[in-house]
Order: sequence, then structure tokens, then C-alpha cells
Amino acid sequence: MHEQIWQVPAIVPLIATIAAALFGYLLGSIPFGLVLTRLAGLGDIRQIGSGNIGATNVLRTGRKGLALATLLLDGGKGAIAVGLAWWGLGHDTVPVAGFAAVLGHNFPVWLRFKGGKGVATTFGTLMAASWPVGLACCAAWLVTAALFRYSSLSALVGLALSPAFALVFAGPDYAAMAAGLAVMGFYRHKANIVRLIRGEEPRIGGKKSGESPS
Repeated sequence: MHEQIWQVPAIVPLIATIAAALFGYLLGSIPFGLVLTRLAGLGDIRQIGSGNIGATNVLRTGRKGLALATLLLDGGKGAIAVGLAWWGLGHDTVPVAGFAAVLGHNFPVWLRFKGGKGVATTFGTLMAASWPVGLACCAAWLVTAALFRYSSLSALVGLALSPAFALVFAGPDYAAMAAGLAVMGFYRHKANIVRLIRGEEPRIGGKKSGESPS
């Protein structure tokens, strides 16, 4: 009996962690950009522009309302994953659920693991996990965008600074989550990084459109 008392607490956190990972991934993998454009009769968003399922590519359809809805929903699914994990599984599962939500957006099983770049979902996740971290990342994005007018560069700066923000405002577990999200974000932006180095990345408001940062 004494042995069973010690075994139960050991397995419960493992189950909660697995549940948070699965739920976060499945929620994050909902391709809202694809769903909304199809419902609007615009066809497959993957066949236009950059082929990305994020809000920036949805904007290329000329439907600003759909692009805004995609942005909010992509950010919201990260926030919901974090919120439900905190409420139902305990705050220790928040980093797992948040990371899994962005992983689901970037590599959704429904789309053969070809998804978006995860910026909106990452920022939504960070905002829900620790609002000071989320606000700091958004501020970094806005300042960089105002100075250099590159959406991708702004996203990369926000991602790069997020572990430091998380360490200051939220603690090491959240900093580890932010670091993982930053690495994944940089990987998804590798083509943008090459264009930035070459001076070929389009600026915000430019005549040509680059790939979606979300």
C-alpha cells in the first residue's frame, strides 16, 4: 500500500504532460487560414502567394477581414491551449501545451506537416502564459518594424528576445519554452533570413510581397 501511494503521484504528472502535449498540438494544428478562405469561396490558400496558411498570405486575397480573423484565431489557439492546460492540468503543463500548439501550427498532421511559421501562435502563447512576456515581444516586433520595415525581421527579433523576457518575467520553465519556440521560428524563417542577408526581402508596404511570417 505504501508503494502504491508513491506510484500514483509519479504517474499523474506524466499523464497530464502527455494530455497537454496532445491537446496543444491538435488545437494548434487547426489551419484557420485555410478553413476561412475555403468557407469564403476563395479556394485553397496554399495555391496563391507564398502558399503559406498564415494571415499575411490570406491578406493577399484582398480580404482584410479574413486576414485579421486568421491572425486572431492563430494567436487565440495558442492562448487557449495555454489557458486550458493551466486550468485543467496544472501550471506545470503550460510550457508543454504552448510549445505543442505552435508545433501543431507549423507542422499540422492534417496538411502533411506543411503549415505556417508560427509567429502569431507563438505570440498568442506567450501572451497567455505570461502577459508581460507577450507584450514585450509585441513591443519588440513593433519597434523593429517601425525602424526597418521588415515583417520577418521584426518577428525574428521578437522571437530572439523572448527567452530573455521569459526568464525575467516568468521563470526558467517559460524561458525554456520560449527558447524552443524561437529555435523553431528561426527554422521556419530560414528562407526569409537568406533574403534578408541578400537584401532581397520585401519591406512592409512594398510593391512585392514576401512569404508570410505567420
